[in-house]
Amino acid sequence: MTASWPGRPTPLGATWDGEGLNVALWSGTAEAVDLCLFDDAGAETRLPLRESTGRVWHGYLPGVGPGTRYGFRVDGPYDPGRGQRHNPAKLLLDPYARAVEGGLVLHDAVFGDLPGDGQDHRDSAPYVPKGVVVDGAFDWGTDAPPATPWPETVVYELHVKGFTAQHPGVPAALRGSYAGLAHPASLEHLLRLGVTAVELLPVHHYVSETHLLRRGLSNHWGYNTVGFFAPHAGYSSSGTRGQQVTEFRQMVKDLHAAGLEVLLDVVYNHTGEGDELGPTLSWRGIDNAEHYRLEPGDPARYRDVTGCGSTFDVRSPHVLQTVMESLRYWVTEMHVDGFRFDLAPALLRDGDDVADRAAFLAMVQQDPVLRGVKLIAEPWDIGPGGYRVGRFPPPWAEWNDTYRDTVRDLWRGQGHGVRDLASRLSGSSDVFQHHGRQPWASVNFVTAHDGFSLRDLTSYDSKHNEANGEHGHDGESHNRSWNCGVEGETDDPAVHALRLRQARNFLATLLLSTGVPMLSMGDEVRRTQGGNNNAYCQDNAVSYMPWDLDGDALALRGFVERLVALRRAHPVLHQSAFFSGFAVDEDGVKDVGWFGLDGHELTEAHWFDPAASSLGMYVDGRGIRTRGPRGERVVDDSFLVLLHPAAQDAPAVLPGAPWAQGWTVLLDTAGDGRDGTALPAGGRLQLSGRSLVVLQALRRS
Repeated sequence: MTASWPGRPTPLGATWDGEGLNVALWSGTAEAVDLCLFDDAGAETRLPLRESTGRVWHGYLPGVGPGTRYGFRVDGPYDPGRGQRHNPAKLLLDPYARAVEGGLVLHDAVFGDLPGDGQDHRDSAPYVPKGVVVDGAFDWGTDAPPATPWPETVVYELHVKGFTAQHPGVPAALRGSYAGLAHPASLEHLLRLGVTAVELLPVHHYVSETHLLRRGLSNHWGYNTVGFFAPHAGYSSSGTRGQQVTEFRQMVKDLHAAGLEVLLDVVYNHTGEGDELGPTLSWRGIDNAEHYRLEPGDPARYRDVTGCGSTFDVRSPHVLQTVMESLRYWVTEMHVDGFRFDLAPALLRDGDDVADRAAFLAMVQQDPVLRGVKLIAEPWDIGPGGYRVGRFPPPWAEWNDTYRDTVRDLWRGQGHGVRDLASRLSGSSDVFQHHGRQPWASVNFVTAHDGFSLRDLTSYDSKHNEANGEHGHDGESHNRSWNCGVEGETDDPAVHALRLRQARNFLATLLLSTGVPMLSMGDEVRRTQGGNNNAYCQDNAVSYMPWDLDGDALALRGFVERLVALRRAHPVLHQSAFFSGFAVDEDGVKDVGWFGLDGHELTEAHWFDPAASSLGMYVDGRGIRTRGPRGERVVDDSFLVLLHPAAQDAPAVLPGAPWAQGWTVLLDTAGDGRDGTALPAGGRLQLSGRSLVVLQALRRS
């Protein structure tokens, strides 16, 4: 093949029409572009794209179809001091590739520059990922998203490979894959828990950082994207010549059939090319200054507000176009139900400032596809003013780290009074109740992929990241953790029992709080990372979900199932509106009431007492401001949640009339066998140290 037809400048990328392939690549500074095709032996054929329309280089190749591997070589100015880094010796991945084959092989040829500002002319093609032409057809049948309302959502954050890599019920050939996640054995666990959505750690095709490859490690989490349209090929059990696209779609279809929404953790704030010393894989060689934020006084260097070496420049219309078309593609063509945006403020920056009216927010808001899906922000980056918790507009939800910190401090005995705790339990209205936002704007979590697992949160005071090879410099040093008296694993039965109770305390607090709870993979079965709180490079048992479950793990899983079922059954525990604190009847009972262990509502002195720690939260089911499916007002039961983080046992007086005529114990994290116990209004209940108790109010009909 020696020539191509002119083709069309749209759509961008490589598009097969059933007879041939249209290719289109935008570059504002390119002087020549070659399309490079690779056969199964790796032999390369270069075809110049001679047509350029609006700086889009394009062509059409009859007879070229699905499974073909390809890339681009882009020639143009090479002047790093002016932000220009074209280098035709480097094979470049199509930013719009629907499938990608291969990873990054550590070789000097993958770098575009030589020491001393020289250009490296070695061919990188054998060592870099390549795009794959795909057939976009797929039979979705009657697939429809579960469309779970936000207040009823329970998120389960998981890693596609890590969840099934060791699952004995999943066939060995499917473990660690999209198909493995959709296998009935995997679905059985998720459905047993009662979660409504899985949030997948990055599934955009990614590569390992060069510093990891030099240490013989690899990226496991996937926050190092090189393909915004391509499902990561490493999670495909069926092949990497486009089969990964079909397998991903089938996974989504199967998860939807099981009633589970699919949310993607997406990384548009930086790319796998890293900083200015990183490999040249795609955008750097296509139009470096357009795609990355450069230091104004030194365009040879990247401005980094992500901690990953670079910042993708969403101020650029062409970069913003790529991000928006990527998001729409995953919704319309891959049927996902929403996104969690990694380091979201990086997408809103205008210069050094984070803009409340950033173009990215405006584009999402007006987009008829995206405004109907779930949108979750990680509302911080490492740049100036990058902490933005509570400042995203509706319909966004946000990871709420103030919730995480408050709850961790509570149960390790380092709380600072009960005012902040009360707000976190009731939906963080102090953070989110503005601009028409609702409690579900707060995605509550105690643990996530980044940091200690729940078991390690109760077993380690310090991080133990030696296996990462970074001399302990990586990972958060202030974890708000408590090892219960012994660092690491122990045979001490008292310490072991306390750690189990603490795990139940954390999980009960999370699942009984107003807002959207997010569970982290394996916390329900006591998964440990051995104290590693930054296991991003541990693609091994350290990061994998355990399936050989002992009695303690099975008991904790059953405890989580009870909590999720309780939450799901009672709308008062997943409110769609903030509590008002006002009376709901003529006797003065409020929609939410706050009590001390003396059975009385808190006084002003108690609210401002920094030594106060125990708290009772009463929620009244008659005050719910939501409506049923036919428009009727929902009437629910009422509950009292007693949180007692002190080490010593203590008596609690239960609120009397008019709050209730009696109480029934539903759950006690101390495991004292009191479930179902009936107690009179105004009666006493002995609380075990470091425990949480849930009681249901009894009223005369």
